[in-house]
Amino acid sequence: MVRTNWYKDAVVYQIYPRSFKDGNGDGMGDIKGIISKLDYLKDLGITAVWLSPCYMSPNDDNGYDISDYRDIDPQFGTLDDWKEMISGMHERGIKLIMDLVVNHSSDEHEWFKESRKSKDNPYRDYYFWRKGKGKNGKKPPNTWVSRFGGSAWEYDETTREYYLHLFSKKQPDLNWDNPKVRAEVQDIVKYWLDLGVDGFRCDVITYISKTEGLPNGFLGGDNMFTHGPNIHKYLNELNEKVLSKYDCMTVGEASGVTVEQALLYTGEDRHELDTVFQFEQVEANAYFRIIPKKVNLKKTKHVFSKWQAGLYGHGWNSLYLENHDQPRCVSRYIVDNPNMDDFCRKQSAKMLATAIYFQQGTPYIYQGQEIGMTNIEFENESDHVDIMARNILGQIKKYAPFLKRFALKVLDIFSRDNARTPMQWNADENAGFSDAEPWYRVNKNYKKINVEESYADKNSVLNFFKKLISIRKGNEIIIKGEYRELYDSHKDLYVYDRDYNGAKLRVICNFKNKDVKYADSAGMAYAGQSLILSNYDTDEKYEEVKVLKPYECRVYMFT
Repeated sequence: MVRTNWYKDAVVYQIYPRSFKDGNGDGMGDIKGIISKLDYLKDLGITAVWLSPCYMSPNDDNGYDISDYRDIDPQFGTLDDWKEMISGMHERGIKLIMDLVVNHSSDEHEWFKESRKSKDNPYRDYYFWRKGKGKNGKKPPNTWVSRFGGSAWEYDETTREYYLHLFSKKQPDLNWDNPKVRAEVQDIVKYWLDLGVDGFRCDVITYISKTEGLPNGFLGGDNMFTHGPNIHKYLNELNEKVLSKYDCMTVGEASGVTVEQALLYTGEDRHELDTVFQFEQVEANAYFRIIPKKVNLKKTKHVFSKWQAGLYGHGWNSLYLENHDQPRCVSRYIVDNPNMDDFCRKQSAKMLATAIYFQQGTPYIYQGQEIGMTNIEFENESDHVDIMARNILGQIKKYAPFLKRFALKVLDIFSRDNARTPMQWNADENAGFSDAEPWYRVNKNYKKINVEESYADKNSVLNFFKKLISIRKGNEIIIKGEYRELYDSHKDLYVYDRDYNGAKLRVICNFKNKDVKYADSAGMAYAGQSLILSNYDTDEKYEEVKVLKPYECRVYMFT
């Protein structure tokens, strides 16, 4: 099979199915709803969809706890609905990337049901079972901490042993050291590829190899289960036996990954993954990775530039500002957000898109980002429905109740619920998402921020995204060009060049809600020039640029 690397010129749109569009009137987004919006995606210019999990699941973690890897959850529809959806995508030139969640399964998967029955069950070693410590064996086997808070071990009375779960207790970790587990995963991947899937987003894939003996480690055991000893062996095996036989792509969720590690995962001569999601741009603006702090543009630019330079010619970047686990970018990256009016929201959303999507890599747009959706306003504790938020609050109320108010402030900014509010289609009741009461409340600003309003406004965020996407497609400077940052010490401006075969793009972005002086110190000496994108009405030539308006962005082409 010849692999075309089609993802290098793709524009990916992430759909969180329960929040995208309700097609059957039960308040829950579903596959029929997605089908009804395929023309919208085509009109936007999308060439691939990343679909968050829609497999069979008890939904303890909204589908990231899978009980059957080969079927669709009835709340989203049927496998026939899914086949109709992928057929409709392919007819419109849109590829489909499915979520592959194989670090763990649901505790309601048949493998785990069998595994917990007895110590000598054939499925016992599909998971990690260990005896407890202490006089009565009731202390966890080690000090590993769940990503959702608390111990990563759950005691099971049936066999009086603990099982490992790096996330919810209903998400037991699969034991990839068992070759039977790896064979099962290979069969699952082949099953979906044979049904027409074009690629996979590999959930927490860097956790699949644990250190032998499961020692304590530090930071809650993080160094014992991240980038483990056999990770490259297992990914290479999956690639060799299945992925290499299809013209597909893979992107791995890789929390904590460095540039050097990313090159090991994505080097084209290593045959593992095609690309990864890194989280440095998020962690650069947070304490201990999770507590938000004021966005530091210089640090953020440094992260962007480090990854652009580090992977150029050897790997491939994933470009994103939002996803189902991250807050809305205009609510996170724009420092003076509390004082932002609607004009500034639109301008800053356009500027952020320009800043990220003219870099080298595959752009990922999260549903609603293209219309400038924002974080919601949490009115009380019960508004936090996400399992991670609930678990964190539960741990704090149990062990440090004096931190509850602080924790709620952190969650207001970082909670995953911010990204999971229903998509805002129009100003009708429930934002046109559903005729019934939605599974989660709609953002109150839906009457002024919605798709229908965006189509009617020629200066909308949506119409800006459409133009940006059309500029990207097939553009060799963006796909192949070198990256060079300018003004790296400037605290308000992000400016960079993309150079290829004698042509140049210059990207200029003002991150402040005020006028900022701009002086070209780079000695631009190109005769042929044109302004190809801007979020203000202007025909100003490059050499005439002296001041950038609030959140202004410009992209110039020089030949």
